[in-house]
Amino acid sequence: MFSDKHSRKACAVVTGAGSGIGEAFAHELARRGGRVVCSDINPVTAEATAAAIRANGGDAIAFACDVSKLDQVERLAEQAEAWLGCPVDLVVNNAGVGAGGLNIGEISMEDWHWTMGVNMWGVIHGCHVFAPKLRSLGRGGIINVCSTASFAAAPLMGPYNVSKAAVLALSETLAAEMSGTGVAVTALCPTFVKTNIARDARTPSAASELASKLMQWTGISAERVAKTTLDALDRGQLYVLPQLDARTIWRTKRLVPSIYTRGAGLLSRLAAAKL
Repeated sequence: MFSDKHSRKACAVVTGAGSGIGEAFAHELARRGGRVVCSDINPVTAEATAAAIRANGGDAIAFACDVSKLDQVERLAEQAEAWLGCPVDLVVNNAGVGAGGLNIGEISMEDWHWTMGVNMWGVIHGCHVFAPKLRSLGRGGIINVCSTASFAAAPLMGPYNVSKAAVLALSETLAAEMSGTGVAVTALCPTFVKTNIARDARTPSAASELASKLMQWTGISAERVAKTTLDALDRGQLYVLPQLDARTIWRTKRLVPSIYTRGAGLLSRLAAAKL
């Protein structure tokens, strides 16, 4: 039991823990005294994260899991509880992929299904499996990694936008349902973070190269995002927009939605002309 500090000494499951934001969450939770189950579709990178935590004196184990498959998420929950010897009290639904760089109608249905499978269904599966357990436990937290794309709806990012918008709606719904249960829900909505998601995304090479450069030039560190988000969870904060540009987009979209949409389209066309 760790009172209202949901991230302190947590028994945590982190998906997509093999790199980027997920890896940063795993390390920060371990630094705070938590025991961490590092899940990733890639067992090699998951084990690398867990091994690094153990090398620093932390307690972590790796499990391979494809979050787009419900049976694998159910198995992850069983394995996590067996290893921990106690209920999971913090879940970070982080695993995600990128796809875009083309107009709707040009993006292949394969890429639509792939993106929705990981980004949307992966988080639905995580909430479906773990939310009832946390509700029964009466404490803990769930962090869903959404992205500013969940409300910004930038052009040429259809699958990513749609999947992340679904995750934000899911988070808001779950937060309302968990109100009064002792379980906190936090939706993380960053802009650019220095990760490898653009490198591994299914996008045209020019768009992928531009996104990678923007992440390196303007992105903040995954470590800072993880710390900020866990602190927000401890305060019971639903929305986390860790950067000024994210907060600016949030306010602009709500104050002048039509102007925002036209401006986003214009900027997209200007950027495309330079590629």
